[in-house]
Parts: sequence; C-alpha cells; structure tokens
Amino acid sequence: MWTKQRKKRRSGALIVPALATVFLSYFGFHAWHGEFGIFSSYQLVDRKADLEAKLAGLRSERQSLEGRVLLLQDGTIEKDMLDEQARRALNLTAKDEVTIIKSAQRPIN
Repeated sequence: MWTKQRKKRRSGALIVPALATVFLSYFGFHAWHGEFGIFSSYQLVDRKADLEAKLAGLRSERQSLEGRVLLLQDGTIEKDMLDEQARRALNLTAKDEVTIIKSAQRPIN
C-alpha cells in the first residue's frame, strides 16, 4: 500500500485573499481617480462653479454693451454718446478739458 504524505502549505490559503485584495485595490483606485471617479466629479463641480462665475461676468458685460448700443439705435443718437465716440475716434480734446484715461483691464477705485 502506497501512501503519499505531504505537508500542508499555508500559501494556498492566502491566494484567494491576495487576489481579492489586488482586484479591490485596482477597482478602488479607479473608482477614486478614474475618468468618471469621485475625485473627477469634485473637479467637475469646481470647474462648473468657475465657468458659471465667468458666464455671469460676461452676461453683465454684454448687458452694459447692449445698453450702449441702444443709445445709438432707433435713428436717435444721444449727443453725449456721439461726442464721446467722435473724440475717441479722432483722438481730440478741447483746450480746457481734462482727459482721464481708464484702463479697461483694471477698474479705478
């Protein structure tokens, strides 16, 4: 009678937990950092807030420009607007006038 004796190895009991840990780590990493992951959703929310703030600024700028255009429409031109546009186009001022140049980039406080 032949009997085969072998020693029990503990490595066999560790294979399944090790594989489970590797798979869970892989999918957990991509759930957090992936293209559609949790961290990406936080970045999208921040970007949305930035773009909405920029949109609000552009809308207010557009409204101010539309108000200026309305002064030039309907066949009636407001005299102050006409004078301002003519002086800007010709780069002229009268002798007794003081010219204040405002930068479009930086508002004056």
